[in-house]
Amino acid sequence: MGWSTAPLGEIADTTLGKMLDKSKSTGKHPVPYMRNINIQWGHIDLDNVFTMDISPSEQEFFALQEGDLLVCEGGEIGRCAIWHYNSGYTAFQKALHRVRPTEAATTYYLRYYFEYLARTGKLARFATGSTIKHLPQQRLREIPIVLPPPAEQTRIVETLEDHFSHLDTAIRELKSARKKIFALRKSTLLRLVPEVPPRTWSVITTGEAGIVELGRQRHPDWHHGPEMHPYLRVANVFEDRIDTSDVMEMDFSGVFEKYRLEPGDILLNEGQSPHLVGRPAIYRGNPPNVAYTNSILRFRPHPNVLSEWALIVFRRHMHARRFMREVRITTNIAHLSKKRLENVEFPVPSIEEQKRLVQSCDEIMSNADAMEHTIERNLAYAENLRTSLLNRAFSGSLVPQNAADTPASVYLDSTCAKRYGEFGERRGGIRRSRKASAVIDTPSPPTTSPALAKAVQQELSL
Repeated sequence: MGWSTAPLGEIADTTLGKMLDKSKSTGKHPVPYMRNINIQWGHIDLDNVFTMDISPSEQEFFALQEGDLLVCEGGEIGRCAIWHYNSGYTAFQKALHRVRPTEAATTYYLRYYFEYLARTGKLARFATGSTIKHLPQQRLREIPIVLPPPAEQTRIVETLEDHFSHLDTAIRELKSARKKIFALRKSTLLRLVPEVPPRTWSVITTGEAGIVELGRQRHPDWHHGPEMHPYLRVANVFEDRIDTSDVMEMDFSGVFEKYRLEPGDILLNEGQSPHLVGRPAIYRGNPPNVAYTNSILRFRPHPNVLSEWALIVFRRHMHARRFMREVRITTNIAHLSKKRLENVEFPVPSIEEQKRLVQSCDEIMSNADAMEHTIERNLAYAENLRTSLLNRAFSGSLVPQNAADTPASVYLDSTCAKRYGEFGERRGGIRRSRKASAVIDTPSPPTTSPALAKAVQQELSL
């Protein structure tokens, strides 16, 4: 009722920001400016604001004003936020579009409409580039915008923000719970393997507790050969988990038995980001007949050390950042050498005590894993719910329509007359329709946390 459709270029003034060219910078007129990285969905990050040189004659053109919509031109195209800061002059870089809507559309409406287009994949049709996506200004202006009457736009925005506020609260609680689960895992490992072990335990080195070996180095000559076998690398080894979705192969002619893994072997990342170096997992026989490369260290425990206990010790060392004290760093990658790992202390209780501690750890970690799985499922559902709400908003089913509202076409005609004169031709024309595109069905909610369930109840009661 009273809805129309028009290209963005008909209802808003758009321009790209200032190109950063250090070779032409005089350094005489430095001003702060917004970059792509500063613009997040619905908010602007001002923690890391750079300056660029903009001459006084250009500053007015590139100035941001209260209510400007800033839209990312590259990367995550369409990501946008509204400028609400008037503490001083700020410009914007060419990686951003500045959008100033006419009376036919409100800035807040466009902000949510861009999120709707991005979430539903409709914005991708206007992108260019294969690796890094871009949204050129001409393509931006061609994007069709579904326009309810401005009064209904305001009701849509108010309703969305009301529902999203509840949803955002639930999401924050879920993410907070996820952090607590991470802390629970860490505290459990530190408690089971204390800094000062009991006197009944013996403390030896990792090299005395088992055999440490480095895997085979990769080489182009071994990409093909008579004895091809799968091998594991850093990309496969996560904490207490081996990912077998992307296992590569190479020729191990004459050396496979040396690098062949046996169930119970502990694999540790030799090279990683500093806080993840030494990330360990147990090889439990899957995939079978597999080797490993020199990006991984293999620890094969002696008979007096259980593999599960060794995993707990190594996980504890990683979370306590014990391995970080042994690494060398090259180009931001930390490396844990075989010799340094062999010298790291390794506490060893009796076999009976190891079994008891392993069982206790398994129970706690299993509960933590179950809770984390529920949280991740609910976070995914929350994202689907947000998309569903946006679909309802821009298909006319989120808020009631009012026949007394002035139709969007009236504002479009007024905008056109002001821009091109009463009898002027419109560039591209205005295509009008009564309804927006079809709504996407709302997904059925899975089991939810109390916080998210409350938010879901409120959203589904619409």
